[in-house]
Amino acid sequence: MKKAAIIAFVVIACLITVGFAKDLLLGPMVSAVATQVTGAKVQIRGFSLGLIRQSVRLTGFKMYNPKGFSSGVLIDLPKIAIDYDLPALCTGKLHFRLVDIELKEIGLEKNKEGKLNVDSLKVAKAPAKGAQAQKPAKQMAIQLDVLNLNIGRIVSRDYTTGAEPTVQVYDINLNKSYKNITSVEQMAVLVLSEPMKHAGIKGAAIYGVAALTGVGFIPAVVAATLSDKDSVKQDMNVAVDRLYDTSLSVLKRIGKVSKEDKASGAISAEVSGVGVTVKCKSLSAGKAQIAVSARKYMLPKPEIASGVLYQISEQLK
Repeated sequence: MKKAAIIAFVVIACLITVGFAKDLLLGPMVSAVATQVTGAKVQIRGFSLGLIRQSVRLTGFKMYNPKGFSSGVLIDLPKIAIDYDLPALCTGKLHFRLVDIELKEIGLEKNKEGKLNVDSLKVAKAPAKGAQAQKPAKQMAIQLDVLNLNIGRIVSRDYTTGAEPTVQVYDINLNKSYKNITSVEQMAVLVLSEPMKHAGIKGAAIYGVAALTGVGFIPAVVAATLSDKDSVKQDMNVAVDRLYDTSLSVLKRIGKVSKEDKASGAISAEVSGVGVTVKCKSLSAGKAQIAVSARKYMLPKPEIASGVLYQISEQLK
């Protein structure tokens, strides 16, 4: 009986060790493959592979900007959940039944030369002339049945406008699904281009690549909530005086302040040719609320208002 217990303990210990080892080994491998496919540095904080449940879970997936841009994060995916088909691996094919991706933020950036960071990725570049004549490297066949994409926001920085970048924030809040994806490149292009299309961002070369993917949509689960309001609000755990002073400092740096009134907590300014109004009010000791509105020719500019609020929030960190 004692011998059986020892054998059972050893077997369990071995299984646990193998489980940890495969996760530790496969995590960096997935990061390396993603870096190779996109041409940008990729880091993954957590990786787990379930053999019995046939599932993969990734946390803290971050892709950084390619060369020629700032060192910031291009795409932030807090969670990726994959249900895969283990028997299909025996036939030399990667079959994913379902992939759920939580996309917290895309850091869209235009450098001083007017190039977009997403257009500088490998997956966004069209094949060079004569490339079709070259024999492509053999890759394992991939079949992804359904991809669910949950998108938060885009933070856009434009460095062509001056010393300080023009920052705009698009709160997309989009849930969308796709079917019949047949390559990692195809999935990467979709994850990058779809949020940009719904934010109304134009002129990106990656759209041309996305148009060639031929991926089917599942419209029943589409639910976009783009707001046309001109103002955004946020409660912050700071004193109202600090919130006002920080807001004034940011507006002076990124635009031109036309009116300031600390007693009422109101500031008026022009940012990127858009009229911006900031109002700060105290909620309680050490807590205040900020409201930012933006309009141009009487038309709401929520992306500018959100961009100003984003920069004030970053300054307060």
